Amino acid sequence: SLRFIFVPETIGAISYIKKNLKSLKKNVFAGYSITRIGDERTYSFLSTKFENTISDKAAFKAFKDLNLNFKRYNFFEHKGSDERQFNSPGVDIPMAAIMRSRSYPEYHTSLDNFKLVTKKGLEGGYNVMEKIIFILLNNCKPKAKYLCEPQMGRRNLYSVWGQDKSWNYTKYLMNFLQYADGKKDLIDISEIMKIDFTKTLEIYKTLKKNKLLN
Repeated sequence: SLRFIFVPETIGAISYIKKNLKSLKKNVFAGYSITRIGDERTYSFLSTKFENTISDKAAFKAFKDLNLNFKRYNFFEHKGSDERQFNSPGVDIPMAAIMRSRSYPEYHTSLDNFKLVTKKGLEGGYNVMEKIIFILLNNCKPKAKYLCEPQMGRRNLYSVWGQDKSWNYTKYLMNFLQYADGKKDLIDISEIMKIDFTKTLEIYKTLKKNKLLN
């Protein structure tokens, strides 16, 4: 499921963690602090303190698939927001931060207004988060069901199958199976195959439908 919390910065996050720590540690596998999301300038990403969590991977994949330039900040180099509290020792929730401008001259001034925060800017921030959530909700670690290469012909899985004839579909199916070892997730496989997450998910569903994956 998804949960959104709206709290006063720092003290609100600390209070929320104190009241919900056991549930958070049991149930949360990815999280984002969404802040300064409404201008039309550069996208920014502040990684988790671990830097290689599913929160980091899903965000990087979303920016890449959406063909968006963004600036990455390391967790220990820049003052952040509530993600600091969730990454704290003993809490250890892998929370990153998604932003448009990380910092800007108008921040905390009267110029930080609706001439700066625009509908277009907010839509851009929304699109990034929508893509990240889509990736997280559909990600998994597939495992090939059979040893060696399966017989694709009797399953009608040759390249003539499918509407997108600009890419060799059978080749992608076979390549996917090579990396479906139960350890790599769809994000990993998507990056290895150099295709976007949506096409990777399509391949996964096709192989799953044909009972080639556990």
